[in-house]
Amino acid sequence: MKPSFRKCHSEKCCSQGISIRWKLAAYMSGFVLLILLLIWFFQIFLLDSFFFSVKKKEMKNAAAQLGNALETDSLTSQTYEEAVDHSLGIMIYEFRDKSILEIVNTDVTGNNVITTLSEEGLVRVYRKAQSHGGSCFFTNFSFGGSETDKDRHQKPTRLVYAELKQVSEQKTYLILLDTSMQPLYSTVQILKTQHGWVTLLILMGAGFMVFLLYRHISKPLIRMTESAKLLAKGKYDVDFSGSGYRETRELADTLNYASRELSRLDSLQKELIANISHDLRTPLTMIRGYGEMMRDIPGENTPENMQAIIDETSRLSELVNDLLDLSRLQAGTAAPDPTLFNLTNAVREVLLRYDQLVKHNGYRVSFDYDKEVTVCADRGMLLQVLYNLINNAINYTGEDRTVKVTQTTLGASVRITVTDTGKGIAPEEMPLIWDRYYKVDKVHRRATVGTGLGLSIVKKILEQHNATYGVNSTVGEGSSFWFELPIADPYINYQLED
Repeated sequence: MKPSFRKCHSEKCCSQGISIRWKLAAYMSGFVLLILLLIWFFQIFLLDSFFFSVKKKEMKNAAAQLGNALETDSLTSQTYEEAVDHSLGIMIYEFRDKSILEIVNTDVTGNNVITTLSEEGLVRVYRKAQSHGGSCFFTNFSFGGSETDKDRHQKPTRLVYAELKQVSEQKTYLILLDTSMQPLYSTVQILKTQHGWVTLLILMGAGFMVFLLYRHISKPLIRMTESAKLLAKGKYDVDFSGSGYRETRELADTLNYASRELSRLDSLQKELIANISHDLRTPLTMIRGYGEMMRDIPGENTPENMQAIIDETSRLSELVNDLLDLSRLQAGTAAPDPTLFNLTNAVREVLLRYDQLVKHNGYRVSFDYDKEVTVCADRGMLLQVLYNLINNAINYTGEDRTVKVTQTTLGASVRITVTDTGKGIAPEEMPLIWDRYYKVDKVHRRATVGTGLGLSIVKKILEQHNATYGVNSTVGEGSSFWFELPIADPYINYQLED
């Protein structure tokens, strides 16, 4: 019951996850709402503040220009220009002793409130501007010239600026500028209506964009997810199609490649298991056969039969050891322990162990080299590489049973080449021969020497040594497996050996 419960619980958790369609809708809606809120905030709610600050700056600049033109012939024309440019009503008064004299009266707005100021009102404005350092703003002026308090918390409909300009101890000018705020409120209402329609259109556009993104992103991903579920069940012939964006197409191509590789590895793994099973079954069968024969038949307890059992036991041990070595190399637990040693002597040492095979089975294994060479590597691992390459050559060499080992110096490196005269390897199979699951000869046959895992072990060891390696092969003529290592300094080798 527990596995069933866990499976259902896992599927329930997966089904409760938020799909990409709704996430896209949520992100798009959130982004659109944020933009709209920012627009409303700056263009509607802060529009009053922006408008007031701009108007105040314009009125101050206009008052400064008029102050510079006082008592000049250009005052009238300057006043008219400022009034037209900024939609202002402008009045300038001269305060001398106890008299108030109107100097300029210009109104291009048609509803100037400062023209309705009484003499008493002008005095109040004068004194308030004087108390504020020579200038101040009024926002609650009404027609009739009174500054009311009851509308102080409502939106102001007018803005009045007063500035004093003293030219002598007896004479001071009062510059009054007036503008209406009504166009602002009309503009705000227009903007609110306009933004309402803009909001509706943007939300509709965002919904359409979510639909398009869902079609181009989510649907291909959903299809690939369904195909991936089939792939997990072992159906390697599924096809991943990702139309639309480049990323989905690349993901589909990657999954198709992974599907092909999994299919290939699955078939090769089954083939490996079958081959290893055969390799294990054969010596076990022979050991059992010889053992039963020695038990049941008098006189069969001979040294030859005992040697056959020992040979088959050794073969089983080699196969198990190769499997363990390959597992350790793939897991990274078998790290190289580099030392300086004579590579030429190491090759000669390996070839000595093939003397019996050469004498009794007619093999010819030769070794050619140009000079003695020292390398820095893991000696045990490198000997294993040499054994496996020579075993592979012996197993696949031609009818002349010739195997040739060559050592060649190439500048600062040395190359070891093992050549056989067998059937060779087809070009399309060359990249696959190093795979632990791959076998060129599809018809299983028992190797003369070795276990059939040699090239996989060679590849892992040489990669751990950062060595270059490869194979040259011609169909019908044979193959040459090679690897290269840097040559070590003989002087350092001499010091380390001492």
